[in-house]
Amino acid sequence: MTGKKENVRAVSLQFILVLTLFVAALLVFGYLVDEVVLEKEKLFDDTVFHFFDQFKTPAFINVASKITFFGSAYFFFPAYTLLIIYFLIRRKRAYALDIALVGISSTLLMTTLKHIFHRPRPEHSVFKQLTNYSFPSGHALSSFIFCSVLIYITWNGKLKTGWKWLLSILFFLFAVCIGISRIVLRYHYASDVLAGMCLGFAWAMLSLWLLKKFRRQTKQPEQQAVSHTT
Repeated sequence: MTGKKENVRAVSLQFILVLTLFVAALLVFGYLVDEVVLEKEKLFDDTVFHFFDQFKTPAFINVASKITFFGSAYFFFPAYTLLIIYFLIRRKRAYALDIALVGISSTLLMTTLKHIFHRPRPEHSVFKQLTNYSFPSGHALSSFIFCSVLIYITWNGKLKTGWKWLLSILFFLFAVCIGISRIVLRYHYASDVLAGMCLGFAWAMLSLWLLKKFRRQTKQPEQQAVSHTT
């Protein structure tokens, strides 16, 4: 009984933590929409641009240009495809379906929001000037969703807790670096990136929770039917 109570308490604490982070992410996203999109406040973005301009050496820009690739569709499409194929081979169709749905839905979400907010890109980008909309950052949103999926897979695996924490921190930092690269290259404002990070995390958590809950509800009638037949 004691073991069961401890497990229930641990699950409850995890749920409260995830729920708190989810609500906080949505609140930050809503605040950014109000301040930088509706009110057109630029102090935060200008301050961050000024900070990173101090480090704009050719080497730093070169590193940023390499990192930013990992937030593009050229990376995510094959990455999602390989993950889906891997879990299909392992006969874990639920994981494969979840990954596919989260990836597709995140792309639709990003495209829809960009056309809703219509925020222009920053001027004077380091390389080619982009003409599509800026808010939220698609690279930041996509990278946070993808890394959240990897963290979800990690914590549902059989690794020791220490390794799970280490990998989760590395995935998180990897997504943050992708977001920073967009600011350094002036493809996005800092507020675009922060909004993409918050929304990406929130969307991944919501999507995975809904998919997991839906699967449990569909399994219950099947289990009841099996029990009645036996």
